Amino acid sequence: MDPNTGFKEWQVVCDALASGTQSIILRKGGIHEGREGFSFAHDSFFLFPTRFHAQAEHVREGHAETLAEWQLGDTVHITHRAEAIHAVTLTDWQKVDALAPCHILTEATVRERFDWQGKGMNSGSIHVALVRVFKLTQAWKLSYTSAFGGCRSWIKLPSAPNTNETPVIAREKFAEITKVFEDLAQVTA
Repeated sequence: MDPNTGFKEWQVVCDALASGTQSIILRKGGIHEGREGFSFAHDSFFLFPTRFHAQAEHVREGHAETLAEWQLGDTVHITHRAEAIHAVTLTDWQKVDALAPCHILTEATVRERFDWQGKGMNSGSIHVALVRVFKLTQAWKLSYTSAFGGCRSWIKLPSAPNTNETPVIAREKFAEITKVFEDLAQVTA
C-alpha cells in the first residue's frame, strides 16, 4: 500500500462505498489527469471525499448533502481505504449498463462519462474498478491544503497514521460480489 495516495471521489459515493452499497468505481478522469488521461494507477488508496455541489443530481440513491467546497484549513476526515481488485476499461455500453446494481450513479451520469472524449480517453469507454473497502478504526484528520485541490483523481497525502482497519463487506459476501462483477464485466481473475 502506498501510504501517501488519496483518491478523490464525491462524498456521496464515498458514503456508498463505506456502507457496502457500492462496490465499484467508475471513472473517466479529471481535467488535470495529464496527457495519457486517467488510469487506476494505484492498487491501494484512501478515499478522499469531495464536495461537488451537484452530487444529488447524479445519483439514484444515497444522501447527497449540499456542502460548501473545501476551504483552506478545513478538516477533512479520511475514514476508509480501498483496494482495487480488478481494474478494466470497458468499451461495450451493455457491459457498463449491466453493472448498475454495483453503484449508485444515475444511468445518465454513467452514460455521459462513457460518451465523453478527451484527456487520452476515447468516446465509448470508461474505467471501472472493483474495490474492497476497509474502515479505519480511527478517522484520519487532515487540514485541507491547495495541494488537495484541482480536477484530478489522485493526490499525494502526508504519511498515514498507524491504525487498524476492518473490511466493510465480509470476505464471503465480497467473493460473491467479485463473481458477479467478473461475470457482468466479463473479466477474468
